[in-house]
Amino acid sequence: MNLYYTTQFKKDYKKIKKQNKDLNKLQDVIDILFNNIELNPKHNDHPLSGEWKGHRDCHIEPDWILIYRRTSDELILERTGSHSDLFK
Repeated sequence: MNLYYTTQFKKDYKKIKKQNKDLNKLQDVIDILFNNIELNPKHNDHPLSGEWKGHRDCHIEPDWILIYRRTSDELILERTGSHSDLFK
């Protein structure tokens, strides 16, 4: 499987880093997704609808989410941040 980061994800990552979030939590979730392992229910992984149809959202922390999509051989990280940052 190949891992891709969108330009927007990279910008979001820099913002999260400045907020002193625990980036290890994000990396742990990315590793689980990359290895096609089912996430713990606490991450509330679910499909999105509307403009984000075809994408999934999972929680790193209660108000810190990761939006991603997966194909048969790719994991694409689209956005990360708070609900208010991502769903304006």
